[in-house]
Amino acid sequence: MAMAPCGSAIVPQCGIRPRLLFRSSSAPTNKMMLRSSDYRISTQMRCLASSSSTSLSQHSVHALFAAGSSRTHHPRRGIRFVVKANSDYYSVLGVSKNAGKADIKSAYRKLARTYHPDVNKEPGAEKKFKEISNAYEVLSDDEKRSLYDRFGEDVLKNIDAEPGGFSDPFDLFNILFNDFDPRIDPRIRAVDGSDEGYNLLLNFKEAVFGIEKEIEISRLETCNTCNGSGAKPGTQPTKCNTCGGKGQVISSVRTPRGLFQQVTTCSTCRGSGESSDPCTTCSGDGRVRKSKRISLKVPAGVDSGSRLRVRSEGNAGWRGGVPGDLYVNIEVIPDPVLKRENTNILYTCKVSYLDAILGTTVKVPTVDGSVDLKIPAGTQPGTTLVMAKKGVPFLSKNNLRGDQLVRVQVEIPKKLSSEEKKLIEELADLNKAKTPNAKR
Repeated sequence: MAMAPCGSAIVPQCGIRPRLLFRSSSAPTNKMMLRSSDYRISTQMRCLASSSSTSLSQHSVHALFAAGSSRTHHPRRGIRFVVKANSDYYSVLGVSKNAGKADIKSAYRKLARTYHPDVNKEPGAEKKFKEISNAYEVLSDDEKRSLYDRFGEDVLKNIDAEPGGFSDPFDLFNILFNDFDPRIDPRIRAVDGSDEGYNLLLNFKEAVFGIEKEIEISRLETCNTCNGSGAKPGTQPTKCNTCGGKGQVISSVRTPRGLFQQVTTCSTCRGSGESSDPCTTCSGDGRVRKSKRISLKVPAGVDSGSRLRVRSEGNAGWRGGVPGDLYVNIEVIPDPVLKRENTNILYTCKVSYLDAILGTTVKVPTVDGSVDLKIPAGTQPGTTLVMAKKGVPFLSKNNLRGDQLVRVQVEIPKKLSSEEKKLIEELADLNKAKTPNAKR
């Protein structure tokens, strides 16, 4: 509490700061009036304003009110001094200050149904809904309501953990209205099945051209004994005793910063809100694991790391949920000769220095089989020759293919016979005659 000077008196400033408004009145009076109905004065404030208080005497109060009109030398007709507080939560909900919890809850439910943004699309409906939720959160809590009745809204804003002092109004609505709208019903009626994975090993050519294979997978399927309900045949499900059929459990913990509430799925009924004698086949899960053989078509152009999706071949859903998908992870066995680079195939071709000089035709392996490749005369070491459309088909466009790139590697002999050496020297002398400046 801070102390502020006002004339010759010291006025205490509490957590609430009233707004001072001057309103005109048709009644002919020059008297300043304080409307106690517009503002809730606490016991402490009344004590400070008593005649025995040394901090705020009757003269000081008179000086405080006189300060509002000190700017004018002549009294004005019909001027009233009004102290106005923040919005009245009781008025927001339309209940009296003596209303019980049942009346407050009933009023909130009625107004929340009317102003919820999913129902009311008019401008300002969401703002009104938040005001209603804020009022209910305070008045439904005995401690907050007591503080509000004594000190007003500002005290709650100062002590609450979140700015403004209120939790999410939509979370509050969902807790109270779990039977109001199916879209926000917290009870779990159906859960989609999870996805399954499978690792598929392919050789080099199968990955390039694609293949259709039959694979065996393991997945959860709907139990035939209970038809997926999880209940023993011949029995009827009952309301869960743990959550009362809501499918969720609310736990509250009081901390120094306020009341903390956590909503979790009921562990007993797993969110269904129902309990029953479990099926002996599936142990109450409604699903059993089985093996199944399916035909899988692998498209041309896949590679290691590719993943294929097979819809609805994953685990069955729970309580009628949509089945998950099957994801097939591709792993390709490398080829010892041909190397892959995206849609191109790489191959290294070795030729003798004589073939590189004179030119030749060699057999080159491809994914389509052995193909003749012409090595032009004078081919330099490291030259790359392109075999068009002998590569890998494009994954999304199988009518298009990459190329096979052949890198020419010229082999130089490390040892020569005497006859070969003699011929090479004659060739060198002949070449020297053509280029006199060359030295050997």
